[in-house]
Amino acid sequence: MILTTTPQIEGCPIREYKGVVTGETIIGANFLKDIGASLRDFFGGRSASYEKVLRQAKDTAMNEMMQRAMEMGANAVVGIDIDYETIGQGNSMLMVATSGTAVVI
Repeated sequence: MILTTTPQIEGCPIREYKGVVTGETIIGANFLKDIGASLRDFFGGRSASYEKVLRQAKDTAMNEMMQRAMEMGANAVVGIDIDYETIGQGNSMLMVATSGTAVVI
């Protein structure tokens, strides 16, 4: 399945629009990652553990969206948008939501 943020795929005319598809995931960060991230924030540097969680959340949301598109009979998703939000008490949870248009090319 082709997944793209562009509204069309060059050289592949869209034959049919199936509809909007979404994927969502919410992941909590654990206490030890918070401590490590706080230290890296204080001393500088990247937080590999948070980056890994962020990638996992994005991949999960994208896979969910792709699965929904396949169930609709699509073979591509165009115009994909990825949104990231922190939610929950103390912003302790990360939500990743993806959306796009399922199409047949």
